Amino acid sequence: MKTETKEIQEKRKKEIETVSTMIEIYCHGSHGTKKGALCEQCEKLKEYTTARTMHCPFMETKTFCSACKVHCYSKKMQEEIRKVMRYAGPRMLFVHPVLAIRHVKVTLQNKRKQAD
Repeated sequence: MKTETKEIQEKRKKEIETVSTMIEIYCHGSHGTKKGALCEQCEKLKEYTTARTMHCPFMETKTFCSACKVHCYSKKMQEEIRKVMRYAGPRMLFVHPVLAIRHVKVTLQNKRKQAD
């Protein structure tokens, strides 16, 4: 297994942090859990997304899973994470503005690169 640069390790960490925060927002709003706590279903989703991110071979070149050419999530988990994103995405700006702005910044940078 090749070693990763600190930059790629940091990128993995940030992606896991962003997705985990979105799952927490979704679980709190949809399942009534306490802030920071997850129900069993959402905990499994968080573990699944973390495992996929940790083993992603495209981390060096991709921005977010939604922009990846290869979708490694099972169909069921794709549906689950889409529900989470639809719910938590608009709320991120109020709950965690730094993560939301970082996500928008990276998305815009990627779109510019693709346009060039």
